[in-house]
Amino acid sequence: MEESKKVLYSAVQPTNNLTIGNYIGAIRNFLALQNDYNCYFAIANMHAITVRQTPAELRQRTLSLLALYLACGLNPEQTAIYVQSHVPAHAELCWVLNTFTYVGEMERMTQFKDKSLRHAENINMGLMDYPVLMAADILLYQTEVVPVGLDQRQHLEIARDIAQRFNNIYSPTFKVPEGLYVKVGAKINDLQDPSKKMSKSAENPNGSVFLSDDKDTVIRKFKRAVTDSGSEIKFDPENKAGVSNLLSIYTAFTGKTVEQAERDFAGIGYGDFKLAVGEAVADKLAPIQKEQAKLLTDKTYLDNVLRSGAERAAKAANKTLSKVYKKIGFYQL
Repeated sequence: MEESKKVLYSAVQPTNNLTIGNYIGAIRNFLALQNDYNCYFAIANMHAITVRQTPAELRQRTLSLLALYLACGLNPEQTAIYVQSHVPAHAELCWVLNTFTYVGEMERMTQFKDKSLRHAENINMGLMDYPVLMAADILLYQTEVVPVGLDQRQHLEIARDIAQRFNNIYSPTFKVPEGLYVKVGAKINDLQDPSKKMSKSAENPNGSVFLSDDKDTVIRKFKRAVTDSGSEIKFDPENKAGVSNLLSIYTAFTGKTVEQAERDFAGIGYGDFKLAVGEAVADKLAPIQKEQAKLLTDKTYLDNVLRSGAERAAKAANKTLSKVYKKIGFYQL
């Protein structure tokens, strides 16, 4: 990795199945970003346990996410791909940053409120502390750029606030990260309720298309997708939310512009339109799924990728952590 490039950090949880929204909004963009930035891509298993996980499934999903990254084209020689818990500095810096974070700030976080409602039986401190761990993730690597969706903007702002607070008290220590907001296809909505973002944990499984769905399942879900009154296939999110969502998905998976897509489907009925969108998605997912399955048969290779990624990440993380420990007065051997 070239030292002259800006540092970019991103993390994805290995929980549930990732959706095509995760692919369009995050993973696909990583492929272009790895060429332009010094990238650290974490598999965020520490964040995942704020909600109860089945241990065996969490381990399997960790490898599945790594295999998916590689199948999509991430290059482990070019970028550090690692498991968050393999770099202890994440937890260590999180503890320090907790002492620079106020309870009121965490209680106001939208995601904490939402998750507390969804997991009322398990409102744990990790759920509240999630943004501080995320700040530690980012600041450890002297990150300059963080690709974020609109729903993560609040977390990035807290990371920036904590960095500036620490820097103001002790002298410049952390780089203050900037957000990289993906404009095209940044938000893919639920097929059954286009007013909501497509989610890994949606109540109606027909609303989300998962990267692991086979072709028949993908086609079936798109055939059942909600459209709108009228018959015109036009991008108009305010008045035609369902059709606009399908057009966003189609353009993201074909590389066509919205204008081209509107011309392609001029005079075509909703049924054929939905089928065409489903086929475009299924055709794109098929080779990724095939390569992912192949990679999962070689655990030794996957372990070596993670070991190498963790070593590279730890080298950078420990450098920052040592600086932080010195600033706050921890006696070091």
